[in-house]
Amino acid sequence: MIVALGIEYDGSEFSGWQVQPDQPTVQAALERALEAFLGRPTPTICAGRTDAGVHATHQVVSFATEALRRPESWVRGLNTNLPKSVAVRWMREVPEDFHARFSARSRTYEYWILNDPVRSPIMRLRTGWVFRPLDHERMAEAAKTLLGTHDFTSFRAAECQAATPVRTMEALDVVRVGSFVGVRLRANAFLQHMVRNIVGTLIYIGTGREPVEWMAEVLAAKCRSAAAPTFSPCGLYLTGVEYAADVPQEAAGPFGSVFSDASPVRISR
Repeated sequence: MIVALGIEYDGSEFSGWQVQPDQPTVQAALERALEAFLGRPTPTICAGRTDAGVHATHQVVSFATEALRRPESWVRGLNTNLPKSVAVRWMREVPEDFHARFSARSRTYEYWILNDPVRSPIMRLRTGWVFRPLDHERMAEAAKTLLGTHDFTSFRAAECQAATPVRTMEALDVVRVGSFVGVRLRANAFLQHMVRNIVGTLIYIGTGREPVEWMAEVLAAKCRSAAAPTFSPCGLYLTGVEYAADVPQEAAGPFGSVFSDASPVRISR
């Protein structure tokens, strides 16, 4: 049968999701826990291969197994063998053709910025930090340019191996909660570093370094050097993956459901 798991993790101590030689990764930690729980190696597939330092409240993983366990047994058994920075939140048996990556219809990320004159030692691995005042309404206005289907070459990493830079941005929300500014993005898929490059560019606009119209110029340039530098991974969270299958679709981000509860400046098609 095919099993799907919902995974939450603090990415601060990991070199990303994917297994790497001699580096701590979330996938390696999960597959060690699976081997301890099932007594055999079990390769996994994830919905989104997050980078070093990136977190998740709703990563989805799938794998094939012959083991029969109750959902609560999967959760308790795996969590017993996982480090405290990783937890299985739920388990579902899914159709045989389910694939955590290729069955996904969309993915949702949140990026959180501490906008304060003084850096926070407590939040340093949980948020990005901008000491200059951010105008989140300017950021929201600029972000409208990104809605719809576009060539996002200006926002992809130089080493990105995706076959095409074309992606469809389905929704983009910007909200301020006290000293924090949050950006939530939903797209059919994301390119490597795409969210962090978009956030970096929005920050340039939010601080007044660039005008709102600059976002359209960056998008049209189809050149990575046209955009702002890649922003810190610390404030990035994978919070949702949408499927046709009967599995949970998303989880609250680090600040809860503020995008729906705090009357944000909302942008959507």
